Amino acid sequence: MTSTTPRRPDPVPDIPDALFGDPAVESRWRGRFTAARVSVPDWARDAPERSVYSSNATGTWEIYSWDRAIDVHRRVTDRPQGTRAGAMSTDGAAIWWFDDHDGDEFGVWVREPFEGGDAAQAVAGAAPGYPAGLELGRRTVAVGWSTDDGSTLAVSDDGGEARVVYTHTEDAGVGALSRDETLLAISHAEHGDSRHPAVRVLRLADGAAVGERHDGEGQGLDPIEFAPVEGDQRLLVGHERRGRDELLIWDLATDTETELDIDLPGDLSAGFYPDASALLVAHTRAGRTTLHRYDLATGALTTLPTASGSVGGADVRPDGTVEYGWSSAQYPSSVRALHPDGTDTELLAPPGERPAPSVALDDAWVEGPAGAVHALWARPEGTEGPVPTVFMIHGGPQAADEDRYSAVRAVWLDAGFAVVHVNYRGSSGYGSAWRDAIEGRPGTTELEDVAAVHDWAVSTGLADPAACVLEGWSWGGYLTLLGLGRQPERWAVGCAGVPVADYLAAYEDEMEPLRAFDRSLFGGSPSEVPDRYTEASPLTWVDAVRAPVLVLAGENDPRCPIRQIDNYLDALAARDVPYAMVRYDAGHGSLVVAETLKHTVAEIAFARRALGLPVPA
Repeated sequence: MTSTTPRRPDPVPDIPDALFGDPAVESRWRGRFTAARVSVPDWARDAPERSVYSSNATGTWEIYSWDRAIDVHRRVTDRPQGTRAGAMSTDGAAIWWFDDHDGDEFGVWVREPFEGGDAAQAVAGAAPGYPAGLELGRRTVAVGWSTDDGSTLAVSDDGGEARVVYTHTEDAGVGALSRDETLLAISHAEHGDSRHPAVRVLRLADGAAVGERHDGEGQGLDPIEFAPVEGDQRLLVGHERRGRDELLIWDLATDTETELDIDLPGDLSAGFYPDASALLVAHTRAGRTTLHRYDLATGALTTLPTASGSVGGADVRPDGTVEYGWSSAQYPSSVRALHPDGTDTELLAPPGERPAPSVALDDAWVEGPAGAVHALWARPEGTEGPVPTVFMIHGGPQAADEDRYSAVRAVWLDAGFAVVHVNYRGSSGYGSAWRDAIEGRPGTTELEDVAAVHDWAVSTGLADPAACVLEGWSWGGYLTLLGLGRQPERWAVGCAGVPVADYLAAYEDEMEPLRAFDRSLFGGSPSEVPDRYTEASPLTWVDAVRAPVLVLAGENDPRCPIRQIDNYLDALAARDVPYAMVRYDAGHGSLVVAETLKHTVAEIAFARRALGLPVPA
């Protein structure tokens, strides 16, 4: 819903040309943002020398092709607001990418020849919508999209018109396509809980269901991948039957399950090795990832030699090489190849100079209202005693802060702020009970854990209690605004990016998959449980806000729409709370490096000014 009444202009923050007086320090922090980065490449199954990846080499995240046989790279997309998602066709002849409008996430998949050429809609008859999964086979393509009317999943055979195989008003998505392209596994929330989906397997010949699994209230299932062998009907499924993310094999041929007993203490995800004899297992615990090979016949578990830190995007090549992305808080990301002989090399080096290293993160386990809260923290090099501290609250909420490189964290440290990350209840990686503890009481629950870590940071002499900044984006931005109203005595400044600010208006305007998520999180819609939404809405608590507030938001954001943010800003203005607003022409965050730089400068400069801090040399 968009108002036709012009709003009064919001105050804009002073964004200085430089954060630091020392040109070398200024150049170093900017270099961390502008240095080119690349994602782990996705290769064509039947032509593995052809790959696609994303990079910010031009200053905007776009899709690139890589012909490994001749080591030639080509920028595929060139759009003002960047491009988020790309994929390779099975035969390597075409590149698929998602064509939305200015970051609003609403659009269609298009494809173009690998060598270059015009892009055209990839699946005839597929309607525009928010993406809900894509699976590419040799003859069959499965694609999903969602709109305000619900979810639609369709298949296209031999390039023909989309044929709908599933539709429902509740959330659903394409999960996995069997190698012989006869079966499609989907996730769905027909039971009304999109946070804990069920799995159904459809026979594509007639759309009939040949299998269904639903583990009941509070236990979700995730269809990950069919065994990559022709005729093999084993489906790898993620489950949480013992209170954490684990794995099972569902054999559709016999309709039998085998829960995999993998003796690792954290949450598990995985994918098949090319011959389906083993799994590549990613094990996540306390913000760090390890990789393992799990032999399906013997149950033998072998740890793969990767450095301490975070691993993302790992997959196994036909020759057994594991390609993966790695970084730590101290060292920037690297796309690497772990070969069968144990050698580990850089696979895909981005062009230009590498970003400067930063400060390593330490761990803290802080006793909170419901058990130990894991926090990651760092203080500026060379400092002692209490210092200004920014509590960087992650989004999601089903996500977690990890020991990974962050240019944003690094510049806050350079600017003299300690940085604290809080993996509050609601975060992933600490078991199902921890993740789901916010259900029915979102916002308040997370802030209790943030408060416990804030108390720890002050009591240990890390944080100056008069100079604590609450900062975050998306769900972290939401918690920032809510925290400024619910815990005004703790926070001297707030910086909120793309936040939920007025929950009732946000629900009206947001994309349908987010409404489904909110219904699952709150236990119903605003009309069904109005008190819960009112309690959780930052707008409800705006009278208590006394810290200066910086808000940053995209005009085209389908997740945290702009109208509800304007409502909150109007309330701040009416109460003479000092605030400033940065608007940008994109969606839920920006893929343009210059825009990210601007946001970072705005936040740090705003916090310094509010705290009365001098510009460091």
